[in-house]
Amino acid sequence: MRGMTGFPYLGEFSASLIDVSLVAGIGLLLPFVVDRTKTLHRALLFFVAFLLAFRYAWWRTTETLAPAGWTFDMVASWSLYAIEMAALIGSLSAFVIMSRLRLRGAEADKFEGWWGDTPPRVAILIATYNEDLEVLERTIVGAKSLRHTNKQVLVLDDGRRDWLQDFCRRQGVRYIRRHDNKGSKAGNINHALAVLAQDAETPDFVAVLDADFVPHRGFLSRCLALFHDPKVGLVQTPQHFFNADPIQHNLGVSRSYPDEQRFFFDHMQPARDGWGIAFCCGTSSVARWDAVQSIGGFPTDSITEDFMLTLALQDAGWSTVYLDEALTEGLAPEGLKEYVTQRARWCLGLMQIARSRLGPLARNNLRLRDRWSVADSVFYWFTTFLFRLAAIVYPLLYWFFNITVVDASLPDVVTYFGCYYLWILTVLNTLSRGMVVPILNDVSQLIGAIPISRAAIVGLIKPKGHPFTVTAKGGDRSRIVVQWRLMAPFAIMLVLTVIGLSLGMIWDSFAFNEAGDGKWVILFWTLYNLLVLSVAVVACIELPRRERHVTDSPERAAFETDGVSRKVWLVSLTADTVRIRGRVYPQGTSGWIDIKDVGHVPAQVIASTVDGARLLLRPSDEQREALILRFYAEGAAPGVGGVRTAALLEDLGRRFSFNSRPPR
Repeated sequence: MRGMTGFPYLGEFSASLIDVSLVAGIGLLLPFVVDRTKTLHRALLFFVAFLLAFRYAWWRTTETLAPAGWTFDMVASWSLYAIEMAALIGSLSAFVIMSRLRLRGAEADKFEGWWGDTPPRVAILIATYNEDLEVLERTIVGAKSLRHTNKQVLVLDDGRRDWLQDFCRRQGVRYIRRHDNKGSKAGNINHALAVLAQDAETPDFVAVLDADFVPHRGFLSRCLALFHDPKVGLVQTPQHFFNADPIQHNLGVSRSYPDEQRFFFDHMQPARDGWGIAFCCGTSSVARWDAVQSIGGFPTDSITEDFMLTLALQDAGWSTVYLDEALTEGLAPEGLKEYVTQRARWCLGLMQIARSRLGPLARNNLRLRDRWSVADSVFYWFTTFLFRLAAIVYPLLYWFFNITVVDASLPDVVTYFGCYYLWILTVLNTLSRGMVVPILNDVSQLIGAIPISRAAIVGLIKPKGHPFTVTAKGGDRSRIVVQWRLMAPFAIMLVLTVIGLSLGMIWDSFAFNEAGDGKWVILFWTLYNLLVLSVAVVACIELPRRERHVTDSPERAAFETDGVSRKVWLVSLTADTVRIRGRVYPQGTSGWIDIKDVGHVPAQVIASTVDGARLLLRPSDEQREALILRFYAEGAAPGVGGVRTAALLEDLGRRFSFNSRPPR
């Protein structure tokens, strides 16, 4: 490689490796000595993180910036530094939040049934706009089957569909529609609250479910237990998903890598609850009727009415608590475009809250910690994704314009940044049981970085006048779709990075010309970016999906034909089809298959396989509901709860060998 004839600083580099090795050695011991539930342990870990962060920030401030002056080097160097330091402030705020933890499972056990012989009356609100019957059916069936007896299920139809009204009548649930869509989802719920207020008997509590979220049978009883405290206005539970999110699916890692929201729901929300700043996330929550009435219903000031609901409740003296138990499961956005749109909407809504009457700088009754909670979220949405973009773009300034944005030797980078980054990575993975994976974590941020950064800037400047965009669910996912518009920026940056690196390796005059020590930093930085951009491009190729359920694992069943019942293995069970193994049946064979918790279901062989057959099921209405409950309303949390390293490497190897078929 011309222009890089030797590797300097060997002595300094050896000393840097000793520093990093020390951090790595301590990190290897952490899982054996740290109890993630103890505040003292968590606080000590993040105290060290603070020290390393301040050490790194001091070094960046005093030794890595271009000299002051009206030069391109100064503009590039200082602007990257400003973005990075803002992101660092956001990270430090998150570290403070994560230094505590509160788990309320034992509290829910202790106060279960605190109301005595008369269970409280609960209204279950299912807000819908344009969802298909298949999506709505499982939510309605799940809500009807909740163990809590004193309940009423209401379907709030902002799509004003007659077929849905007929379906609700057959299901025995209450159907409500309004003449307009003012206030979007929050307005829809408020209209239902007004209708309920006219009833002879108003509810004691109100549960909110998105149209695609199915409650487990114990959802209400577990949540209601926490309302033993009269100050609790709302109980939020985590969201779990029975399908892979687009990044999981498109990279083929749904069996080995958790969905993008697992870190937030499983670790950030319990930590926030430790500070008393857990917030409502819309679906899968239960609110006290009196609390909601005291604030005049759900706020409509923001398109993220859920977070604002928590602030409005706190402003009125009510608290929000978090129950970290898998009590609902729903449908994650299946398309990458919908996935990105959803997160940009969340970002915009948060910026609207920051500029609202309940913002951190407004005159209101919010506690200091509530204001900090909003400010922390602003820093997250405003800086995290902007910095991710900057990390990709700024090295190109060096390759094409010889602008050094970080003037530092590689040993210093290893000593200051390497030690800080490795410690944070180790601590977060110790506390989250290995959920933070480099490159994949960067890709999940990069995919939506452009629209999210745009939403953050626009939302702060102009918080009003933005339409509410519903996240589309379902649809045809049977073929490969390349999201060219989402892929284009990453493909362009990937090509530019490859060109810049190649030219710099060939011609001395193109790059590495009087670049100083920063060239080594840029080189390794660029190589890392190549990996991130390559994975991001692949993630924009949407793979076909098939319906999958927890019952994909084999189980025993009996298939009866011509009066003879034979044992078979049942796999790939859906609401309409099933595959059996153990005996080959010719196409057209009819009979009955005995499925656990469902009963004798009429079935017909639609295709023979090498070791069995694929059957078309014809369940009755009762049997179909039993299948829905089995798939979605019972059992443990769906999906992957943590990273399975060996399986993750295997899945990535398969995907990047350009096998477009997801792992089974």
